[in-house]
Amino acid sequence: MDKRPSLLELRTTIPAHWYWGAGMSLIALFLLSWVILSGLGLVSRIFLPSPLAVGQELIRQIESGILWQDALASLYRITLGWLFSTLLALPIGILMGNFHFFEGLFEPFIDLVRYMPAVAFIPLTILWLGIGDTQKFAILFIGTFFQEVLMIADNVKTVPREWIQVSYTFGLNKWEVLRKVILPAALPGIWDTFRITLGWAWTYLVVAELVAANVGLGYRIMRAQRFLETETILLGILIIGFMGLVTDYLFKLTYKRFFGWAIQSR
Repeated sequence: MDKRPSLLELRTTIPAHWYWGAGMSLIALFLLSWVILSGLGLVSRIFLPSPLAVGQELIRQIESGILWQDALASLYRITLGWLFSTLLALPIGILMGNFHFFEGLFEPFIDLVRYMPAVAFIPLTILWLGIGDTQKFAILFIGTFFQEVLMIADNVKTVPREWIQVSYTFGLNKWEVLRKVILPAALPGIWDTFRITLGWAWTYLVVAELVAANVGLGYRIMRAQRFLETETILLGILIIGFMGLVTDYLFKLTYKRFFGWAIQSR
């Protein structure tokens, strides 16, 4: 007689149908609650339109081309804003994680700025950079860069010191140790950091498109707020969530492709 798998063992893999079934069940429960609350009129349409109303708005935006225009504009801003952040955060984070001098040089300033809300920089970025896409890149950069640097530094610090000492005994110099030992060992964690910080960039999208935008998912949400078009607001939120989920799973798939050995060691 087969023993039923335990679903609550610490760090134990469970059957795929349980894993995916649990996630789908929670989504189904959420949708059912939404249908009941809106269908029975328990919540006013102004506050919670029905899934049907949101679906009709989706069809309208697809047919008019608005959805594709907004989605492409937002994807462009997210991609470049996050790339600028990552291209600068990666070398600084690696230096901070390996050399105490650079940690002492950068960390006080980064710790100060990372607690400042990105939305507070909107007036300054408009004053300095104007109202074009460069200003929006700057807001996305501010929202992700400072946290990303510290996370990459922590990824590098997870490499055991013993590996570094053993590498020295084999005659490697510090730059060879950095390139051949530390970076390969830290890359899985750094890749996860990329995935997480890209998710943060999506959450700053509405902030980036808050002012002086005429296209984009964030702009569409803020515009709908002025006219109490709640179905448009909900649709925009759902589209942002869906696009963020797609990018998240792309990183997860590439993680399995590049770092399969790291998954097995967890």
